Amino acid sequence: MQESLKYVTVRALKWTFLETVASRGLQFIVGVILARLLFPEQFGLIAMLAIFIAIAQCFLDSGFAAALIQKRSVTLTDQCSIFYFNIAIGVLAAGLLCMAAPWIAAFYDEPILTPLTRALSLNLVINSFGLIHNALLTKQIDFKTPAKVSLIASSLSGVIAIATASGGFGVWSLVVQQLSAAGIRTALLWLFHSWRPALIFSFRSLQEMFGFGSRLLASQVLSHIFDNLYYVVIGKLFTAADLGLFARAQTFGEQPSRTLSGMVGGVTFPVFSSIQDDPERLKRVMKKALNVLALINFPIMIGMAVLARPLVLMLLTEKWVGCIPYLQLICMVGLLYPMHALNLNVITAMGRSDLFLRLEIIKKVLIVINILVTWQWGISAMIWGMIVFSGICYFLNSYYTGALIGYPIGEQIKDLSPYLTMAMLMGAGLAALGMAPFPSYGTAFLAQFVVGIVIYVFLCRISRLEGFMEIWKTGWDQWRSLNKARQCDFP
Repeated sequence: MQESLKYVTVRALKWTFLETVASRGLQFIVGVILARLLFPEQFGLIAMLAIFIAIAQCFLDSGFAAALIQKRSVTLTDQCSIFYFNIAIGVLAAGLLCMAAPWIAAFYDEPILTPLTRALSLNLVINSFGLIHNALLTKQIDFKTPAKVSLIASSLSGVIAIATASGGFGVWSLVVQQLSAAGIRTALLWLFHSWRPALIFSFRSLQEMFGFGSRLLASQVLSHIFDNLYYVVIGKLFTAADLGLFARAQTFGEQPSRTLSGMVGGVTFPVFSSIQDDPERLKRVMKKALNVLALINFPIMIGMAVLARPLVLMLLTEKWVGCIPYLQLICMVGLLYPMHALNLNVITAMGRSDLFLRLEIIKKVLIVINILVTWQWGISAMIWGMIVFSGICYFLNSYYTGALIGYPIGEQIKDLSPYLTMAMLMGAGLAALGMAPFPSYGTAFLAQFVVGIVIYVFLCRISRLEGFMEIWKTGWDQWRSLNKARQCDFP
């Protein structure tokens, strides 16, 4: 059973990793090209709408997808009921957004937000048709299909967005990108997955999952509101260009950690759910996942903070220089983000959505306190507050993990410390190398990037860090299996 779970987990992680590298890589490239074609204020306009779209999308799912994954026995009636409910909520949410569009535009004093809001509301209707397919794939721990879907959707929508931006459509190219990505993704989910709805609907079926799903919904609504609250405050108190610089820095700084969290979290949630009745085994699996997350995330975040200046100037040009200090600070915020997600996954997998909701409420109060205290000193002060907030949140999340499976914060920090030490040593080496004269920003970034990888791998190998050795062994086993298969094919 343990070997089977390990095989399924490794396979799922492999496909999730491939999807992440390919899809996120494409999105990054497209984002860089669009940033060079457009201006910070145009990205700022879309960021102003992020909170409204995120909340509406949250209600669209209503927590039922997670409830479907967590529930052990799922019937066709459950699936169909959730499917039709999602569509109804999608249409309703889109209608409400269209009605609210003039008030949103008036709040920010940006008239163009009215048509932008109404156009982006179509995303909700489009996405509602594919939520059940995605949930079923996750429950089956099938990450190969979503990998293909995401790669194709990112590629095609990126090409469309670049074409429209080059054609002078400005901010509308960002809208077209989101709508085309949603449409292509939904169409491909229907094409690649055999599930089809029947004419069945049951309120009782929804009620059975509502207890679990409703608390997650409340948690997700709170999370989306407060995750995007900084956009609202900055968009209201500062200029659209200021918000665009902050949003771009946040995208660069948080994308690696959030991508890593989504990749590992998406795999670990169904895995954790499958062993929720065995706390000791759950602790062992979580510990391995925590080591792998630290091994990868710490050097990425610290390395990006050190390389922020050559990275921004090389990719985005001088017009984005204002986002460099924001990016360096946001990288520090992202250090612990995957660890937050992993601890919350344990709590959710064990069916304790009540604790999840309690944690979200506490953390959102802390966000409000941070904004009220720091906004008057500017955007950088707000990000410093986010760094402090991240540390407090990690303590809160890990407190309940310690109570549920016996993996408290002290033990987690002990496991994380070696990886942080190696990453900081690597960062010091990069900073020293950055003092050397380089002919261009591109040359400086490439030299530091390569040297950073060499330093970090060398330090991890001689220290024989557990997470590094686990990946090393798994990769070596995969290579030997592949080599053996080739020898059998060609005797």
